[in-house]
Amino acid sequence: MLLHPSRPGGDHPQMRSFTPFRRLCRSLPPRLFALLGVPVLLAACANQLQPMESREVTFQGQDFTVVSLDLHREALTLHWKNADNGQPFGDIQSLREWGAAHGKRLMFATNAGIYDQSYAPLGLYVENGKTVVPLNLFHGNPAAGNFSIRPNGVFAIYRDGHAAVRTSGDFKADAKPVDWATQSGPMLVIEGKINDQFVHDSTSNKWRSGVCARSPYQVIFAVSESPVNFHTFAQLFRDKLDCRDALYLDGSISQFYIDGTGYAGAPTFMVKPYAGIFAVFAEQ
Repeated sequence: MLLHPSRPGGDHPQMRSFTPFRRLCRSLPPRLFALLGVPVLLAACANQLQPMESREVTFQGQDFTVVSLDLHREALTLHWKNADNGQPFGDIQSLREWGAAHGKRLMFATNAGIYDQSYAPLGLYVENGKTVVPLNLFHGNPAAGNFSIRPNGVFAIYRDGHAAVRTSGDFKADAKPVDWATQSGPMLVIEGKINDQFVHDSTSNKWRSGVCARSPYQVIFAVSESPVNFHTFAQLFRDKLDCRDALYLDGSISQFYIDGTGYAGAPTFMVKPYAGIFAVFAEQ
């Protein structure tokens, strides 16, 4: 596992913090710089602009890494198989190498949800508008795995570019076309309420990752830096990250890759091959 650089405690941005100059750079399109003929300013802004923000958060004595994406500016995509050879990427490093070979720099990546014993997505998986795996509404025994804890849910990015987390039933009822989607479970937070299947003082502690759409175009990912129970992880999304709906992605295998920082989350020796992988790329 790549270790983090030294980071002070508390809920403070550790990288990619905003400054007035960065806000100015974000507000002006690059074409305008070219028209104005100010290459120096353009170069300065290029060094300031970053495709995401990450920060360390301490909540109830536990440490988490949180990544925030603005979908107006960043393209969040899903990747399962390499289109060049049809083989699953399986891990973040393979996806990173594929991106580099295609002139893209991997800025952020994480596992995209629950998968089955054949390392295929267990539920809905939509990649670039194509439904690769259909919605799974099987009602199983919760003891069979986290996906069966009711309700499970879907994270989706719709055709107009906005994102949402919905229960699987609500997603099906909407029947709206999406560009990207992954089904996982259980739901952590549902309309501002913590999933009532969770026990406050549960001793089932694992590294955990999850996602929410705090607003239609702001997506928040979080991963724990040590084992935590479901209830505390759900509280993080509701009470600290202001998410009304949040979805669990996975447990002990969960890691973030953040360009310039390395890996966060579960130790590398616990990580198994992924099915879908969320990613943000930047052109090199």
